[in-house]
Amino acid sequence: MRLRRPRPHAGAASRKRYSAAGRPGPSARQRAELDRFLFADGDVVVVLGQDGLVANVAKYLRGQPVVGLNPDPERIAGALVRHAPAAAPDLLADVAAERAPLQARTMVRAALDDGQELLALNEVFVGHRSHQSARYTLEVGALAERQSSSGLIVATGTGASGWATSINGQRPRPLDLPAPTDARLAWFVREPWPSPASATTLVAGLTERDGALRVTNELGEGAIAFGDGIEADHLALDWGQRLTITTADRTLNLVA
Repeated sequence: MRLRRPRPHAGAASRKRYSAAGRPGPSARQRAELDRFLFADGDVVVVLGQDGLVANVAKYLRGQPVVGLNPDPERIAGALVRHAPAAAPDLLADVAAERAPLQARTMVRAALDDGQELLALNEVFVGHRSHQSARYTLEVGALAERQSSSGLIVATGTGASGWATSINGQRPRPLDLPAPTDARLAWFVREPWPSPASATTLVAGLTERDGALRVTNELGEGAIAFGDGIEADHLALDWGQRLTITTADRTLNLVA
């Protein structure tokens, strides 16, 4: 009896390892399995599905090239899954020959003072888990301010086309948002509330590659940080804990 590998379907990520003879050995994984899957340095990652699946995969990678395949161009925008599935053989051959153009997309890192951290391709949200009012102190460079708001969004250039664009469009003077490969991050405070104990001076801006935002939690419970809209994969902030948000030291290497 001959065993055949199942073909990956939409919503799957697969890796291809190349032997000396150049023959690939695919291994397909579904979205829910990504946190238990070890990607090796020499892997080529093929994502078949929606753009969001690329963001889900990105935080588990360390520079491996990613090929995004769009199975349904009429319904999927294709910002990250840019290629038709039929183009996969040629794209993989180009990657193997090191002639495929790669776009190094900036990622964002959020790290707690106890060593826990998370990475995101689009944006990081910091606030209350139910999106109600959060209380914290925000530090931007040498400036610091106690705030009460619906949370803080810190976006990369890739994320600038999503949640950040919606918030930025409501500002009287919109920011010039970064491009996907720009090392800067755009940040926005959602619905800041002025009071005798909170201010609304620091509400939006851009950080440079070596810049950082620091958030010190002042909620007794419910404060979290999560990336790319995945609330289940979050960091919980205790009262007084500090979260530092910076440009990550790794990028998503997307085949253009």
